[in-house]
Amino acid sequence: MVMPLKDIQERHTFPLVTIAFIVVNVIFFLYELSLGERLDGFLRSAAFVPVEYFAPGNVAADARSVLLSMFLHGGWMHLFGNMLYLWIFGDNVEDVLGHVTYVVFYVVCGWGATLAHGYFNTGSAIPSIGASGAISGVLGAYLVLFPHARVVTLIPLGFYMRLATLPAVMVLGLWFVIQAFSGLAGLGSRTAQTAGVAWWAHIGGFVVGMVLGFMFRGRLRRQRELRSFGPGRGR
Repeated sequence: MVMPLKDIQERHTFPLVTIAFIVVNVIFFLYELSLGERLDGFLRSAAFVPVEYFAPGNVAADARSVLLSMFLHGGWMHLFGNMLYLWIFGDNVEDVLGHVTYVVFYVVCGWGATLAHGYFNTGSAIPSIGASGAISGVLGAYLVLFPHARVVTLIPLGFYMRLATLPAVMVLGLWFVIQAFSGLAGLGSRTAQTAGVAWWAHIGGFVVGMVLGFMFRGRLRRQRELRSFGPGRGR
């Protein structure tokens, strides 16, 4: 599978919230590491568990698990992969939405992703953690807002690696196809619950991000029109 390394897309504001999300995720992970033998108990209480969420119970506690699970990770590679994607694609989405709206957008995408995972795994008692659902929403919005942006990508070719600059629609489109195929392949079996990857969280987050991205295309267009009337222009 191809691995994006950076995008070539101009931004005009400092990605304050994107950096803050990365910092918060790292802090939460360091906290997980500090728990030692208590980690399993913490994850069981903090992670999203579909069978518990959809059973009658404490709604506040259920909501807490949805939100908290977005900032927990199962290992260094899990954390690194998620934060890499967030850093590459999050800054430009934040640039369009603005800092405050971007926070709301991120949480909504994460919530939608978690519920999508839960809906297709209602009987699962396996705890689910990770920021990938919310970040999938960022990818979906990026695809809608910047389909022609260029992404520097690492492509594995057997024992060799090749760098290529590809359009975002190709990189993110391929990523979504893989998630969708894996999610559909797991329907009617236990694969989706035992493979360690919440495919439907990725799919759900991406779709929510795309829908919201279409809603903000007008804002991006207005921003570009305003920037075209810079100093010495528009008179």
